[in-house]
Amino acid sequence: MDISPVFFYLFAGLAIAFSVLVVLKKSPVASAFCLVVVFFMFAGIYALLDAHLIAAVQVLVYAGAIMVLFVFVIMLLNADSPSFDLGRSHLGLRVGAVAACVVLLGLFVYAFRASPLQVPPGALTAAQIDAAGGNTRVISRLMFSEYILPFELTSVLLLAGIVGAVAIAKRKLGAPEGTA
Repeated sequence: MDISPVFFYLFAGLAIAFSVLVVLKKSPVASAFCLVVVFFMFAGIYALLDAHLIAAVQVLVYAGAIMVLFVFVIMLLNADSPSFDLGRSHLGLRVGAVAACVVLLGLFVYAFRASPLQVPPGALTAAQIDAAGGNTRVISRLMFSEYILPFELTSVLLLAGIVGAVAIAKRKLGAPEGTA
């Protein structure tokens, strides 16, 4: 018996379970830490697919840097107290939210099944990737040549998010007592 499917189902099941916990947790900090577990499970799945660079980048960038940024913003905005409790909401609101989710899921499934688009094969074959020096070299060459603009725009977007969070937090801290 091949052990790889066992680990895949383990990682996938844990990723799904912790993804549900991200949505259901009342505390934003607890949700963020559940999201860290989801990122680690994705890294495990990438490692099973022999995409070790992507697994390492997943852990370093998402589970490391991005989640530190999320937790920093949560703490900076003092958003650790839950602001919306679905348990105390009206029954009609809960039923409506579930119905909207089911309809949206149905629309997504219909759109994917009815779509005539086929995914084109990649520009590089496995033999071409090996001849070019491996996945790491090909990915880095593409990232810093053809995809440099989206890569840098992502950095600017993250910087804008940090600046916005600090500006909001400063405004709340500087407000007179009882107005924030």
